[in-house]
Amino acid sequence: MDYQSFYAGTCFDAYRYQGAHREGDGVIFRTFAPAAAGVSVIGDWNGWTETPMEKEYDGNFWVCRVGEKLPDGTRYKYRIWKQDGSFLDHCDPYGFGMELRPGTASVLRTLEGFPFGDQVWMAGRTDRKKGPLNIYELHLGAWRRKEDGSWYSYTELIPVLIPYLMENGFDCVEFLPLSEHPCDESWGYQNTGFFSPTARYGTARELMSLVDACHRASIAVILDFVPVHFAVDDYALWNYDGTALYEYPHPAVGYSEWGSCNFMHARGEVRSFLQSAAHYWLEEYHIDGLRMDAVRNLIYWQGDPGRGENQCGLSFLREMNRGLKALHPNAMLIAEDSSAHPGVTAPVEAGGLGFDYKWDLGWMHDTLSYFQMPQAERKKGAYALTFSMEYFFNERYILPLSHDEVVHGKASILQKMEGLPEGKFPQARAFYLYMFAHPGKKLNFMGAELGQTTEWSEQKALAWELLEQPEHQRFQRFFRDLNLVYHYHPALWAEDYGPKGFRWLALEEERCLFALERRGEGERVVFAFNFSWTPENLTLELEEGALLQPLLDSDNTVYGGESLWDGRPLEGEEGCFRVTLPPCSGRCWMVLKA
Repeated sequence: MDYQSFYAGTCFDAYRYQGAHREGDGVIFRTFAPAAAGVSVIGDWNGWTETPMEKEYDGNFWVCRVGEKLPDGTRYKYRIWKQDGSFLDHCDPYGFGMELRPGTASVLRTLEGFPFGDQVWMAGRTDRKKGPLNIYELHLGAWRRKEDGSWYSYTELIPVLIPYLMENGFDCVEFLPLSEHPCDESWGYQNTGFFSPTARYGTARELMSLVDACHRASIAVILDFVPVHFAVDDYALWNYDGTALYEYPHPAVGYSEWGSCNFMHARGEVRSFLQSAAHYWLEEYHIDGLRMDAVRNLIYWQGDPGRGENQCGLSFLREMNRGLKALHPNAMLIAEDSSAHPGVTAPVEAGGLGFDYKWDLGWMHDTLSYFQMPQAERKKGAYALTFSMEYFFNERYILPLSHDEVVHGKASILQKMEGLPEGKFPQARAFYLYMFAHPGKKLNFMGAELGQTTEWSEQKALAWELLEQPEHQRFQRFFRDLNLVYHYHPALWAEDYGPKGFRWLALEEERCLFALERRGEGERVVFAFNFSWTPENLTLELEEGALLQPLLDSDNTVYGGESLWDGRPLEGEEGCFRVTLPPCSGRCWMVLKA
């Protein structure tokens, strides 16, 4: 680690110097605590009595060497003495492991020498801008659980999760934050250990095994990363050296809307800490992408445009993204940003923030609003469905239906559909087909493919028992077939971010009829939708001599609908195709030449 780079906020490898590292037959402990009156390391090997640390370099760093061969799993803390003579015991900000809550100690972990077998994957990895990206968002502790209700470990999930992803057509898994956190209900978004994989599911090397296995199955791995705020627990980053070292000292901006502490991005040491953490996950674990949480709160003070732009936050984002892309050019950097700030996915050199993708939360809100409308309102509310294409090419968007949409009284996606229970499945099938027809990469939260009927809870597994019911079995089959159609047809992803990949074919708003065409790599796919409760006829105008080869019908009987599609190509008259669409349905065809 270069000290001046650390202070300037341009360092990306601070974790290789700070924290606990094996050196010869012993372990070197280092921590940054400039205002401390004294620092000692306490742990399992010394009976939790103090081993004094000495000042190093400019006196802001503290170091000691323990000459014993401490095994992995050894617990330790830093006892930090304040100027007033009091002390607090803290976990290591740069620690590579922590004990399971309610324990608060850091844990010695060895990262070096893990036998990754994903060299072919890493050599051919891309950021997917010209490829398919179908993300399965997952909370590790609430996807499946063992019969006794306990969690699966990282390695125990390998033979369960990876075949499921492959069988159901997902090419990427996104884990909610795996950095250590004290409160299950935070889902990992309020961290205490930014370099520590949560002990809920095992060790650092076990997480490496899971990522490695995903790569060998051609599944990308994205990790949620939280660079905005941290947990208020006093054993962690809060008031670390007796002063506000990582957070703002003033309460007006010191605390976030979630009650956590805001990082002070004006400090170079804080920037280096966060940048090093981001690099750490990409470098040491071979993570393929980071989804940055709450970017709006970095763009604007407290996330409020009325309070003005946070220039320190914007500068931090630009320089972090610039540095990460230099180190990992094929990794994906994704912004969860609810603001309308321009240039989020524009290059830093062009004045942008340098992300590869941004979540399209506007699309999510508007499209769900349309499907929640009664039929009478839908006939006048089509703008909610079509508005996204007026701005879509301003950024590179991912279409997200995330965990945030199925909690806190919002209902599951299936339950959001308007009308009586018997009408929700056909609407949900048409809704998801429209999602995959729309330009943009895709993200769905776990359980959507089951037709989940209740909100998600981190306290239990998904309702897998739903698959004992025929309507949920058929819905899962539809979701799998939809994923496979998406994966194998480049028209649906190769030109996501340019106007030549999309065009409207029909917009009959009063009848709730919509049709569009997608193009890519010489392939064309046509979609037609009827979002009303009555059968409707629609004419699609293409060139003379074209044929339409059926790909997917959301109303097919195998999915629980009432239509029997025989799979034969559809011929038009002088390029006009008259199609009959059942109520609340969607169909898609590949365009062929006669």
